[in-house]
Amino acid sequence: MATMNVSLPDGMKEWVEQRSRSDRYSNASDSVSDLIRQDQERALRIAHMQGRVTEGIKSGTDNRSMDELLDAARQQLSDG
Repeated sequence: MATMNVSLPDGMKEWVEQRSRSDRYSNASDSVSDLIRQDQERALRIAHMQGRVTEGIKSGTDNRSMDELLDAARQQLSDG
């Protein structure tokens, strides 16, 4: 495992130390590692959503009404 030194403002340092004193984390490294994992997961979700948005934009327009689109979406969800 690699080591990294990070400088934090006092308020952030205190916040990490408080998290590391909780029952969930054994030390500051565990707390910071969890924050990084959460950020990585968030970035993946955003990239996935952006991909879906791009896919939608590239798919063009549709002449169906909003009600028709919602009905089609509901049907697609119920079909599994």
